[in-house]
Amino acid sequence: MSSSNFSAVAGLSVERIQVPKDPDAIMATDFRAFHDLDVAHHLDLWGNLDRCSTLAEAVLFWQGNEYEERHVFLARLDGSVVGSGTLTLPLSENTTTAGVDVRVDAAYRRRGIGTKILEVLEQQARGRNRVSFDAFCSEPLGLLIQGSELLEAKSGAGGVPLDSASTRFALHHGYSLEQVETNSTLAVPVGEALLQELEAQATQRAAGYGVIGWRNHCPDDLVEAFAKLKSLMSTEVPIAGLGWEGEEWDATRVRHEESTWLAGGVSSSVAVARHDSTGELAAYTTLTHREATPGMVYQEDTLVAPRHRGHRLGMLVKIANLRRIQELWPAATSVMTWNANENQHMLAINIALGFKPSGFDGEWQKRLE
Repeated sequence: MSSSNFSAVAGLSVERIQVPKDPDAIMATDFRAFHDLDVAHHLDLWGNLDRCSTLAEAVLFWQGNEYEERHVFLARLDGSVVGSGTLTLPLSENTTTAGVDVRVDAAYRRRGIGTKILEVLEQQARGRNRVSFDAFCSEPLGLLIQGSELLEAKSGAGGVPLDSASTRFALHHGYSLEQVETNSTLAVPVGEALLQELEAQATQRAAGYGVIGWRNHCPDDLVEAFAKLKSLMSTEVPIAGLGWEGEEWDATRVRHEESTWLAGGVSSSVAVARHDSTGELAAYTTLTHREATPGMVYQEDTLVAPRHRGHRLGMLVKIANLRRIQELWPAATSVMTWNANENQHMLAINIALGFKPSGFDGEWQKRLE
């Protein structure tokens, strides 16, 4: 189950750890150390845990599933945990790619520990015939200091600070910046007057469509059609030069996602636009909420199917879901979302609703080919 790799850094080892079935299991000590590093990282970077998975969520996620294999590594220096690494290996699509992530405790940075962790992850990925490595780095908006030099993304939309530690690390190890996403936050509840105004404008263009929705579980008679929409989510949103294949979703995959969310303490609300004459699902958006962070709601996927664009359906489904927040999660005070910088249409919808930028994600890639 585990593999060790000892470094030229005296006393440093990088070892794959077992992901427990239960966070309270006896063998969960290593995994809790991994999660503690993640918690400390988020508190140090953001000052809160709004973007951090709970322990229960992390256990379920890192167990992996039939669609993606997932591995967790701990770095120890003289027996003390000083860093972690994760490796994700898609199994259904994108089977030549691997996702890598490196984290080093703040007190142990600039000693070559991150380099060693990445070396182990890439070695493992190569052993599984992966030739393209993907990495994501989320950071607060405050790091984009006005006037500072930026590394422009290959997408041509946005950049990251050229002198930041994460940028230097990625470039040093041969990664290129493919895309930048804007992380935005909206205070809720949104004023009803604004929602009514935006809804009236959208409705003028949306004749022949109705909005329906559900909580946690897609109705059985809609799940196959909903799965088709979710498949489009992986091909119809901007991915710059990341070169990912489309994901194939079916009812089984939808049910797996729903059950995993619920098991991890995550509830969801989905709003869908349906074409009246054909019954075809034309657009959807998803909100999720964790009881562990009751003030925060996450706006996940939003998609309008290509043949139904131009009817303001993205705005309509977002308004429908935002209206449900106070009913479903009365403690919520904010909604958070992410959009590729080149996705100007969806960004414009969010700006009209009142979202404000709060952070950015650099999306990096390294290709061996």
